[in-house]
This record gives sequence, C-alpha cells and structure tokens, in this order.
Amino acid sequence: MKTGIVATAKAHCIWLFLLPIILTAGCDASLTVGNRTIGVSSGNFIYTDGSLTTNYNYPFGEVWKACEQTLTDMKATAVEKNLKIASGSMSAVAQEEKLQISVEYLSKSQTSVSIRVGMSGNNMASQLIHEKIANNILKSHRAEEP
Repeated sequence: MKTGIVATAKAHCIWLFLLPIILTAGCDASLTVGNRTIGVSSGNFIYTDGSLTTNYNYPFGEVWKACEQTLTDMKATAVEKNLKIASGSMSAVAQEEKLQISVEYLSKSQTSVSIRVGMSGNNMASQLIHEKIANNILKSHRAEEP
C-alpha cells in the first residue's frame, strides 16, 4: 500500500515539474524578479527591463548602417549617434516616442542590437523596429549583388 502512495506522489511531483516546461515550450515566456523583467520571445529576442535585444548574423558596420537607415525611414528627429570601436548607440525621437538603439560587436559576423522605445519600453514597437532593421540589412545585401 505504501509503495502505491509513494509512486503516486512521485508522479505528481514529476507532473508539477514538467507542466510549466510543457506550457511554455515554443511560446513567449517572461520572469519578473523584484523590479527586473526578463523574457524570451520565440527564441530570437530577449526582452530585459524594457529593451528588446536580438543578434544579427552580419558584421557590425552593416548593422550600424541599417540602424541609421531605419531611423531615416522613420523620419526620426533629434538623432544623436555615439559610435565607438566595438559598440555604438543612437537616440532619437520618432512618432513622439524616444528611441534608444544600442549596437554591440559580438564577432566578425555577429552583432547584437538592443532597442528601447519610450521610458518603460514597448515590446511591440521595439519588435517592429527590429523588423525594419532586418529588412534594411537584406536590402543592402540585394543591392550589392551583381
């Protein structure tokens, strides 16, 4: 009788452990600890404290130019750029929202871009800007092809 109860208790513990994993597999997930929030969206984006970050498999210079073009396409105003050797940042105002874009060199062919829209961050707006950056990278590659 005791072995049946122990086996049932173990099965319940296993289900309690596996259920959260099953429910979040393939979906967006986030964790809030104190005043910090970290989230993963479909494995491509990481959302931390209002900034949405992703990596592009392109060199730093190409990604930087795509970010500049994105701000131009959005008709951003009050654009300020700070470019260093392995990192850079851009701040601007577009559609009455303050934007902050941070670009960081990871390797010869990989660059990280973090975007924050507004004071507390806007995940959806940041994702749309990431899509514009990706499109500008692809446009520049198509233009280079003979």
